[in-house]
Amino acid sequence: MANVDLVDTELANLNIIDEEEDPMVVLGENKADEELHDLCLVGRVLTDSVVNFPSLRNILADLWRPLRGVSITELENKRILFRFYSEIDLKRVLDGMPWFFNRHLIVFHKLAGDEDPNSIPLWHAAFWVQVHNLPKGVTSEGTAPAR
Repeated sequence: MANVDLVDTELANLNIIDEEEDPMVVLGENKADEELHDLCLVGRVLTDSVVNFPSLRNILADLWRPLRGVSITELENKRILFRFYSEIDLKRVLDGMPWFFNRHLIVFHKLAGDEDPNSIPLWHAAFWVQVHNLPKGVTSEGTAPAR
């Protein structure tokens, strides 16, 4: 009980100061931020309806179960930033594509360099398609199955 009284006393003595500190200037490059930026995806759920972002975040984190974690942030214009902390986790997500949320396709783009996540066009997705009973001569040698 004494600890609760101590905490109450300390909280009562908190003050908000209206003074602003000078901004901190960082010289040189921050390699850690660049490396983390290399492990980012920007995505968008292809739907005109409203996406329940907390639900999307929880479902994708549960599905992917990244070893080192993932940070999922809502951006403007229905965009989502996915920041991975391991290249293995990022590769597993990319290899598992396409991904869907509530039966709507999620389009992803892997960020590189200093790309702005808000200016990337997110309208293309790669699919593997298996076609049966094609007539002979329609396939090329590179796409035909090995026999």
